[in-house]
Amino acid sequence: MTLDRQRIVAEAVALLDAEGLDGVTTRKLAARLGVQSPTLYWHVPNKAALVTAIADAILDQEFVSMSPPPPDQPWPLWLSGLASRLRRALLAHPDGARVVSASQLSRTMAAISELGMSTLVARGVPLRQARVIVLTVERFTMGHVLEEQAARPDAADLQDFDVAAFSERHPTVVAAITEYFAPGRTVDDLFQECLDVVIAGAIASAA
Repeated sequence: MTLDRQRIVAEAVALLDAEGLDGVTTRKLAARLGVQSPTLYWHVPNKAALVTAIADAILDQEFVSMSPPPPDQPWPLWLSGLASRLRRALLAHPDGARVVSASQLSRTMAAISELGMSTLVARGVPLRQARVIVLTVERFTMGHVLEEQAARPDAADLQDFDVAAFSERHPTVVAAITEYFAPGRTVDDLFQECLDVVIAGAIASAA
């Protein structure tokens, strides 16, 4: 099978799914493709370019098409939906947020930003405010997913953790967590409620 950039990136995404970002090395990727590492550099000049290509591939799966909101849809609601799509794209692959945040000049991330900012400007939001609003929403979403995808402590890490002492020192935190994750509540609810706060701040700043 002919080796081309598309095949290399597809295999790199498969390697990401199997081993996470730390497992994506040119050596492992070359082995999966049945070539020597230097051969990859004809198509992807370095690791940074490979990470950016993976980022675009991840985002392209969710953002096959992008369009501004219809005239009757408020821009805050549309922007919230755009952020939810970005979160879905990042969560679809292990370390998705790490990959995209580490990418350099991702064309798809730039297209998302362009659409977000141009939409707000078209709705009468000054360019500076549009930039701040869109970047805040994007970076909140990225940071939220980075935390969602972070490694969780295993049994050994928790062996000496004193739950009673922690609860005594941080009773409000424990009560808030217990209340929030009552039956019927999900991590999706947490993201949306936090996003709503961010968007509400954006509306206030644009008023």
